[in-house]
Amino acid sequence: MDWRNFTESFLRWIHILAAVVWVGHLYFFNFVNANFAPTMDAETKKKVIPELVPRALFWFRWGALFTWATGLLLLGLVYYMGKQTLDPHEMSVALADGTSTTVGPATWGALQLAMLGLTFLAPFLYEVVVKSVLKTNVALFWGGFALVCVVLFGYHEARFTPRGWMIHLGAMFGTIMAFNVWFRIWPWQKQIITAIKNGQAPDAAMVAQAGARSRHNTFMSVPLIFLMVGQHSTWAFSFSDTFPVLTAAMVLFAWGLTQHLLSISKKIKGF
Repeated sequence: MDWRNFTESFLRWIHILAAVVWVGHLYFFNFVNANFAPTMDAETKKKVIPELVPRALFWFRWGALFTWATGLLLLGLVYYMGKQTLDPHEMSVALADGTSTTVGPATWGALQLAMLGLTFLAPFLYEVVVKSVLKTNVALFWGGFALVCVVLFGYHEARFTPRGWMIHLGAMFGTIMAFNVWFRIWPWQKQIITAIKNGQAPDAAMVAQAGARSRHNTFMSVPLIFLMVGQHSTWAFSFSDTFPVLTAAMVLFAWGLTQHLLSISKKIKGF
């Protein structure tokens, strides 16, 4: 038995299973519960929310952790041990004097390590921008897209392969999402649920912040799903150097689709 292939298959199975649990509850919160909860009066919320939401948040947060952890293991097994991250080919580079030179296969250097660090330290950058320059929904949408374009340019300049930059952008989204779940949404929700259970009004700012982070995760999850599965498609590699542009366009389309789905969810009513 090829134990490496077996391990990859097993990890991929757990990764997808955990992602279904995580993202399924994420969509329940944003497409269903966000529009249902305001229809309850205070007494109904006091009875329903302390019983319903902690159960959903259990699967939500542990699904997030298992998705992120197995994804990290797969990244190491498939892309680092399998040497699928950096371009293995020689390439011609134009010089300032108009001439060109040939460089060999990409190797791990300062730029490559910087982009790798950015992938997993992105939650800290995200925290800064959402609390400062990208506070409004419009600014976050277009500012976030601009940052995605910068990141893709960085991966391209670091000579990541098309599969490499797609999966690392996905890893960046997934890391930010998991950070939101464990260090923002879950701590805030515990305080919100406790207040409602005790018949008190939860802090309005905290409710808004928890909802915003959950929506941010929803927006990141839609392109993330494509980045997880699309990088296995052979058509992607035929676009060579232009593919970062197409990846950015896919993110923009996915965010527009997410906004459309959220708009539809607000129009759905109960009987």
